[in-house]
Amino acid sequence: MPLASMTGFARAQGISGPYAWAWEMKSVNAKGLDLRLRLPIGWDAVEAPARAALSRIVTRGTISATLTIDRSGAAPTVRVNEDVLAALVEAAGKAASRFKIAAPSLDSLLGMKGVIEVADNEESADEKAAAEAAVVKGFEDALKALVEMRAREGAALGKILSDRIGEIEKLSAAAEANPARKPDAIRAKLSEQVKMLLSTGEKFDPDRLHQEAMLLAAKVDIREELDRLTTHVAAVRKLLADGGPVGRKLDFLAQELNRESNTLCSKANDVSLTAIGLDLKAAVDQFREQVANLE
Repeated sequence: MPLASMTGFARAQGISGPYAWAWEMKSVNAKGLDLRLRLPIGWDAVEAPARAALSRIVTRGTISATLTIDRSGAAPTVRVNEDVLAALVEAAGKAASRFKIAAPSLDSLLGMKGVIEVADNEESADEKAAAEAAVVKGFEDALKALVEMRAREGAALGKILSDRIGEIEKLSAAAEANPARKPDAIRAKLSEQVKMLLSTGEKFDPDRLHQEAMLLAAKVDIREELDRLTTHVAAVRKLLADGGPVGRKLDFLAQELNRESNTLCSKANDVSLTAIGLDLKAAVDQFREQVANLE
């Protein structure tokens, strides 16, 4: 499976009978999966199938989906209120006879308030059911487009992460090869410091100084940190190759890489090794930032 980003946007629209509908869908980073639906009143029936469709193919991210419905395509019903018109005709005839004037025309009577009634058509249960099915299908289409966009973003993220982990690997190798971390270099530096202390004329126990020097040498050894960095780098490469929803696992490994780089910096006994450790920490931070976008 390819890697997938947690960010994306998609839109789908269509017409079903008198209903014109449109979905707008946006996805952002999240620790888990959260669907936030905004539905028009009366369209709650699409929520359950929409959530089911989402949970089948997406594992992480906050998905905001907004549905808009327009029923303006439904032609209104126009009818003449015959009771009102008959009453007006009778009243107009009496008035015309009494006052010796011409009776009003039909056009005039139809223009009177209450004679012509315009009403929206009542919703058909069959049309509404068909529209709900079309809207659910539209949600699935929009979701498919969103997933495709997330996959494209994921491919780009995969390349960036591969570059970052390659940089981390190179820096780990540079730390491994750094002359300052070799046992002989550590002993020589400690020996020099011990000689400086003894030359001050203060009374020091040489045996105790030697013992402390050996303990300090053990503390500044970064062999374990380098071994763990190598292991974590290999695990990251495997996850990137396997693909799929590996964001959580990569996030955990990013934390472990960060811990090892911090420890390496704290143990560094030479400026050159410290510089490598700082570069390593910067590369790990960049790796973590990008991992946060992965599903």
